[in-house]
Amino acid sequence: MKLFDEKNLIQQLSIDSVIFGYKNKELKVLVPKLGFNKPLYSLPGGFIFQNESIDSAAKRILEERTSINDIYLEQFRVFGEINRTNFDFIEHINEIGREKFLNVGIDEADISWLTKRFVSIGYYALVDINKVSPKTTGFDDSIAWYNIKDLPKMIMDHNEMVNHALEALRQNLDQKLIGFNLLPETFTMKEVQELYEAVFDKAFARNNFQKKILDLDVLERLEKKFTGAANKAPYLYRFKK
Repeated sequence: MKLFDEKNLIQQLSIDSVIFGYKNKELKVLVPKLGFNKPLYSLPGGFIFQNESIDSAAKRILEERTSINDIYLEQFRVFGEINRTNFDFIEHINEIGREKFLNVGIDEADISWLTKRFVSIGYYALVDINKVSPKTTGFDDSIAWYNIKDLPKMIMDHNEMVNHALEALRQNLDQKLIGFNLLPETFTMKEVQELYEAVFDKAFARNNFQKKILDLDVLERLEKKFTGAANKAPYLYRFKK
């Protein structure tokens, strides 16, 4: 069975996505474990059809992985080093033998496709982790959220991709006001600060941070969130539409 339609897919060009989520004061990344005999991990990725744009392909791939279509998505870098080849996969083929791949329905053309040099367009996505139902593909054994500080070693340059995506996220957090995509629809100021601290991996002074966020004039204040005495309950906020 042929897995890759070489006529309808753009050859040696791929998309890899860093999907950020946030929960329990941790910035997380969605990482599939590939379904081979040895533990291989990668970023969620895919290929581009001849008749679709790269942004459309990225949205399609993200929807397939998360089951949601309302996703903040941004291209952050192109990765195209001369030696950008999946040597982990090639090594695995050599370890277990080519015939075992052929016996499970991966043909020679598929192996050739997967072992070529690929230029990859990197996107990062920001999702409300509570709305995501992670989905595996035919190549995955499992898929899970990992704390960005405790990512497994991934194939090729995928760990490096995460580092570049995090750098882009930090640069754009205030300028484009994108961090709120990682939070539920309503949140407290403390939850906003905890998100920023997770993204930047450092603490912020409470009063200065609150003033900075309120001065942006992008939040709408709602009723107090009851957590005990009414006069001590924090206010709820939501992002202005």
